[in-house]
Amino acid sequence: MSDSFQSLFDLASERLGAVAVACNDDFFAPKENLIKAAAPIWLPDKYTDRGKWMDGWETRRRRDAEPGTPGVYDWCVIRLGAPGIVRGFDVHTAFFKGNYPEACAIDLADLRDGATPAALARADWKEALPQSKLAGDSHNLFPVPESAVASRATHVRLRIFPDGGVARLRVHGDVVADWDRLTRRGDVDLAAAANGGFVVVCSDMFFGSRNNLILPGDSTHMGDGWETKRRRVPGHEWTIVRLAAAGTIRRVELDTKHFKGNAPGACSLEACQAGAGDFEVGVEWRELVPRTPLKPDTLHLFESEVKSVHGATHVRLNIFPDGGVARLRLFGKPSR
Repeated sequence: MSDSFQSLFDLASERLGAVAVACNDDFFAPKENLIKAAAPIWLPDKYTDRGKWMDGWETRRRRDAEPGTPGVYDWCVIRLGAPGIVRGFDVHTAFFKGNYPEACAIDLADLRDGATPAALARADWKEALPQSKLAGDSHNLFPVPESAVASRATHVRLRIFPDGGVARLRVHGDVVADWDRLTRRGDVDLAAAANGGFVVVCSDMFFGSRNNLILPGDSTHMGDGWETKRRRVPGHEWTIVRLAAAGTIRRVELDTKHFKGNAPGACSLEACQAGAGDFEVGVEWRELVPRTPLKPDTLHLFESEVKSVHGATHVRLNIFPDGGVARLRLFGKPSR
């Protein structure tokens, strides 16, 4: 079973704006826990007036059917943070050992008019994962077969058989942006995860993930950025962003928020035109922003310094010699 889809963004993350919009039951633990960005935790002595506190979504024990009765399930619907093509699921049952579901199934729908109760009732749900066995206290990884991949999904429905608890649901895939809508407002952040940007590789991310660079909103703390270890040899650190669409970048925002004693001393940016996956070999990198000093805990704006690179597909951020960057925004006009 391939788990390569895990390198893709979680479309169901609350960090992207996902919302748990409806469920049939969340008696023991609320549906909103399913999309928390943080890993599940276990508090052995914590109880509520309804029972043991669990960091997940948990339904009550069903009493309307005998165990093993087919077709009996609980369900939860999540609006994805960004519409996309779903490639795989992680149904994480962390700390659910005697109370996890026996199995699950997952459906997708494209609900462009929102998720009112009426819209959910008449939605054309497409099964992306047929009923599949689950293991307790485990990451249950399910790639979506190509034959079941929908062109676009805005909502996911998790069905659990017959009841029980799931700690987190991760829905990994590729963002499908609405470019007509986005470009009506002028320049677009071509790096943004919510628009389909992706941080494909970096030299090091010992303290903070490269993927944090392009998340929505401001960084919330130092761990919510990209941070490398202290470099002890000559050279510098770098990361490469695949743009959501090829385009011309006209404004750069680089934020070192929260990085006070560990911000890079300087940065530079380069751009190139490349196909997916071949940016490392035989690619001509062109200067986008020259090497420029950086300040700690500061939002840096580059506009007059930005050089024109038409049809750029990837951008490389170089930091000298190491350190942390909270966010990177690359505003420009897509070529499409």
